[in-house]
Amino acid sequence: MTTGDTIDVPARGRWAGVIAAGGHLGIIDLHGNQAVDFLVYDAADPAIRYSAQTTMRAQRNIFVRQGTVLRADDGTPLMQVTGTTCERHDTLAGACSQESNTLRYGYHTAHQEACVDNFLLALAPWGLGKRDLVSNVNWFMNVPVERDGTLGIVDGISAAGLEVELRAERTVLVAVSNCPQVNNPCNAFNPTPVRLVITR
Repeated sequence: MTTGDTIDVPARGRWAGVIAAGGHLGIIDLHGNQAVDFLVYDAADPAIRYSAQTTMRAQRNIFVRQGTVLRADDGTPLMQVTGTTCERHDTLAGACSQESNTLRYGYHTAHQEACVDNFLLALAPWGLGKRDLVSNVNWFMNVPVERDGTLGIVDGISAAGLEVELRAERTVLVAVSNCPQVNNPCNAFNPTPVRLVITR
């Protein structure tokens, strides 16, 4: 990965910022087995935003891998995965929320932090709210699809030091939630920090 501005996002933390067209964003799983939820918008017009459905349909594959172009609803390229040392990444399972935690894991989890809250806090300075959240990418998260169509959230396939690098195809607004989930193995039940590297 090329060197650039470094931002360490703490366990359960969040970050948002603008990446200029042609710039690169690297995300490094520092300790291994940490899911990183991710959204991307056209910085000039946030109504042009990541579409999991369009991205999967365009590449005819449900996993995000090296070469995947993250696209908006109309097919507009937003960012491309230019490199990754993790086999694949998820864009099916979405972001955890207090509501989904309660439904899946019980009412005792209602107070726990969640990625939806992280996204809302990170995007608030740009005037974006809950209606602007869409299905997201989950970097490093392992969501296998069984033959009968069942989805699982299982122990990760990442390891300490694995990374993904993306190139901005236009000037974009990016939001990152360093997933705080402790009720399933996407973070090995122990959220840890990740590192962002921005190269302009």
